[in-house]
Amino acid sequence: MITDAQKKKIIQIVNVMETGTPEGKYDQVTLLADGKGGVKQITYGRSQATEQGNLKNIIERYVNAGGKFAANFEPYLPKIGKQSLVNDDEFKRLLKVSAQQDPIMHDAQDATFEILYYVPATHFFNAEGFTLPLSMLVIYDSFIHSGGVPAVVRARFPEKTPANGGDEKAWVTAYTKARQDWLANHPKKAVRPSVYRTKSYLVAIQQDNWMLAQPLNAHGVIVP
Repeated sequence: MITDAQKKKIIQIVNVMETGTPEGKYDQVTLLADGKGGVKQITYGRSQATEQGNLKNIIERYVNAGGKFAANFEPYLPKIGKQSLVNDDEFKRLLKVSAQQDPIMHDAQDATFEILYYVPATHFFNAEGFTLPLSMLVIYDSFIHSGGVPAVVRARFPEKTPANGGDEKAWVTAYTKARQDWLANHPKKAVRPSVYRTKSYLVAIQQDNWMLAQPLNAHGVIVP
């Protein structure tokens, strides 16, 4: 079972991987060529929700909660994920200013990342028989960054999950190495530099930091 303190550290580490700080940059707006067909898209917030992914969920949640800029965002709801907003300066301004000035935007982001990423990651973690905090970190990071635990990566190594009679540490190590190779050679060039994530986790594995009791170097940021 993952304790509240361990969950907090796991989220802080993934926040660093996404926006460079343990607290997460709720107002960060990034344009990356990692959309369908390699097109640019907006990524936003503490864990960088994508324009073609769950950005709309955050904005809908914010509008429904009556955020300070809800009326400004409403006209954009039918557009998000349907047409590119990369060049819409007003939309990008609203993303930044809402996170800077309205705590409701923080709440909307936290709820979205919890419900759509952490809860499914926890389900996979429990269903497959994992128990160690570093395993949960690797799994949650994969859900945030890769949308889950991709079958294409799992097919690259023979180890089984604990629920299927495998060794937990062996599976997590093999998965992290396979994911690193997959990211490094990803067809979308914008994805390839993200191997800093798996490199950090492989160091933690080498340090036997399975309980996350030691500080973890997350891409140059030490999370105690």
